[in-house]
Amino acid sequence: MLWLRILATGSSTLAATGKFRDSLTGRKRAIYLCPVLWEECEEPFGIADLDRRRLHGGLPESLLRRRKSPHAFAEWIDSFYARDILELFSVRNRQGFLSLFRLLLRWSAGQVDYSRLSRLTELSRPTVKSYLEALEIAHAVHLLRPFRGGGGGEIVSRPKCYAFDTGFVTFEKGWTRIREDDRGLLWEHLVLDSLRFRHLDENIFYWRDKAGREIDFVVRRQEGVVDTFECRIDPDEVDVRAVRAFRSRYPRGRDYVVVPVVKRPYRIRRGGREFLVGGTDGLTEDGGETR
Repeated sequence: MLWLRILATGSSTLAATGKFRDSLTGRKRAIYLCPVLWEECEEPFGIADLDRRRLHGGLPESLLRRRKSPHAFAEWIDSFYARDILELFSVRNRQGFLSLFRLLLRWSAGQVDYSRLSRLTELSRPTVKSYLEALEIAHAVHLLRPFRGGGGGEIVSRPKCYAFDTGFVTFEKGWTRIREDDRGLLWEHLVLDSLRFRHLDENIFYWRDKAGREIDFVVRRQEGVVDTFECRIDPDEVDVRAVRAFRSRYPRGRDYVVVPVVKRPYRIRRGGREFLVGGTDGLTEDGGETR
């Protein structure tokens, strides 16, 4: 019997799927190849400027450029449609599809509002959902589902949509520099990259209740244990009310505050809760419980 090992990346993975007669269940393994993580930028890329990583994104060619090239991002989007979407998903409405994609880039990290997207792109709701599914399968966006435990008062049905790379977010927004107000939003994207690198997508969520209290990311560990991750530039700005509301429902797990620059993780207490403050390089795969 002859055994073959095949490494398929990017759109070749999607193209190959339709050519196999069986699903290869138990004989294949999917690996998420994320953009360059923030903790990888200094070594080996020699990039220590966080604003540059946020503005340029994590694709190596863009990250290493001295100046951001809007032309390169525009060309990537056009090629992505022609190579992946048109060929693999047979989406013929180029204008409608790219209009939706660009809206999602501008609204990255926001909750998906199908009715509003449908109205602004002049696409039907079923078409918006179909195109969004194609974008997710092609890894151009990531839908982050809300965490729910079966109780009342939680948001349970509206996912958040994140672009796969901050460079495309800043390109579509027309940003040529990072302003103070932009840093938190883009840092949230980088933390999500690091979490997705370490955990299965089906175990990563956000949480929000109907009172508007929200936690950036929740990671489900073993049964009954969930960790919270708040993304902050300043750890003192952590929303203790949201974490306390969450822990009143789900008491088991650790609470993290993820900040851009910290040499060694440390602990703080706020509102009767203990938080572990650290960078993205400290987001270990093993979980635990706090008292």
